[in-house]
Amino acid sequence: MQADSRKISRRRFLRESSVAVGGLSILTLAEPAGMRGAPAESSPVGAIVLLGPPGAGKSVQGRRLAERHAIPVISTGDLLRDHVRRGTKLGLEADSYMKTGKLVPDSLMTPILEERLSQPDCARGFILDGYPRTLAQAEGLDVLLKGKGLTPHIILLDVPDERVLKLLSGRRVCPRCQRVYNIYYQPSKREGLCDADGSALVQRPDDQEEVIRHRLETYHKETQAAIDYYSRQNRLIRINGDQTPDQVATEIESKLALPSHRP
Repeated sequence: MQADSRKISRRRFLRESSVAVGGLSILTLAEPAGMRGAPAESSPVGAIVLLGPPGAGKSVQGRRLAERHAIPVISTGDLLRDHVRRGTKLGLEADSYMKTGKLVPDSLMTPILEERLSQPDCARGFILDGYPRTLAQAEGLDVLLKGKGLTPHIILLDVPDERVLKLLSGRRVCPRCQRVYNIYYQPSKREGLCDADGSALVQRPDDQEEVIRHRLETYHKETQAAIDYYSRQNRLIRINGDQTPDQVATEIESKLALPSHRP
């Protein structure tokens, strides 16, 4: 298997936290309260994979699915950070790559993922947020899940590039209260100023258009092969991601037709 496609500096990697505002998202892991180690008392849900470009709302929809079906959302980024913080053997090996700015290879990522999926809270099912990212990872994931008797539901949140550009490059943040706006979809009442405290809004470096375009190019280059792999096997569930979060969630539930959790 090839290397994990994400490049994140070690300092940023270790401090990155879960963020989601409206339909915008950053890689996240969310577990319903009390889930880890919880017994399986409801119908099995199985494995759900959420794919889509940056800004498509994968984290938002992952949390909604987690809450509805009482299963955890799992991200490879959070798994790596957890292992690094705990100083595990796999975490130390992964950290050695991150210190030098190299990609963490799948040979390390796969056992880390396999260990997480063996936890009791994954017995009924789980959600993978933004993984796999490459064809090699998709094939490897199939092998891993086949060993568990699982065939994943593959969901693609389809959002046009121009929409993603406006969602992300249009984002502005108040440096004082951290309130988030979007100059295209949710502008402040006074241009460039926070409605709450009047501070001048700023654009984060990662939200600049050239950065977003590069992220989209990377996504198409690395993930399209995985999408095509699932599509050829008629396993891809395409969702119109260019809707409100509620509409996207409704379409996902309709196409998945899974039983909801009953405590």
